[in-house]
Amino acid sequence: MSGFNYFNYFTEIEEYFWRKRGAHLLVSPLDWAIVETWQKSGVPLRAVLRGIDRAFEGYQRSRRGASGRPLKSLAYCVDAVMEAAEEDKGAAAGAGPVVSAQRAEPFSRDELRAFFQRNIDTIGRAAHKCSGGLASQLADTREKLTAMLPIVESPGKIDLEDLERRLTILEERLTNVLSANADDEILLKIRREMDRALAPYKRKMTPEQITQLQRQYTQKRLFEEYQVPRLSLFYLT
Repeated sequence: MSGFNYFNYFTEIEEYFWRKRGAHLLVSPLDWAIVETWQKSGVPLRAVLRGIDRAFEGYQRSRRGASGRPLKSLAYCVDAVMEAAEEDKGAAAGAGPVVSAQRAEPFSRDELRAFFQRNIDTIGRAAHKCSGGLASQLADTREKLTAMLPIVESPGKIDLEDLERRLTILEERLTNVLSANADDEILLKIRREMDRALAPYKRKMTPEQITQLQRQYTQKRLFEEYQVPRLSLFYLT
């Protein structure tokens, strides 16, 4: 898989789902959380797309599909995608993409520089809106992100795999900070939203899938509530 496809994982899946559904609609927070669980679990893009195909084929044979009702969420595709991922594990191509094998950098230096600067500025604004420990932790994240700028400015080819590792570590720490310091009312609101969104699909998922999806959904919504940007290069596009 090319570096472009690897780092456009979310966009590729979103656009493919739109085409299959026949409608260009905004993907819900639940759908984005589902894609994040696939990405973090290392499910290859090819397996996701194959699973979506199978899910749509099965849905079209169902009573709801036959009645013309559209498939509304990627949650319906979870089982089919994980089945395709299991099949893919034994493939000669490997279980997932390898960034270091890419032939060309998928992003220009200007794109990377703008992405970093935008996130640095946004985290700074978020820190000013907060108080106490959360504000200081956000300010610390901003400083660490700023310290990575020399990597982007380096004249040689950037090791995007290593840069992504650094950004992932920083984002995981930021997630822990937000989870530990979030207002109880915000957490309650997010939990209610999540329970409503998951209710129609819970019987189709394993407890492990539900737990992981709840974690990703909460992370996404906390970042939105506190107006904190996602740092991973997967969100550059």
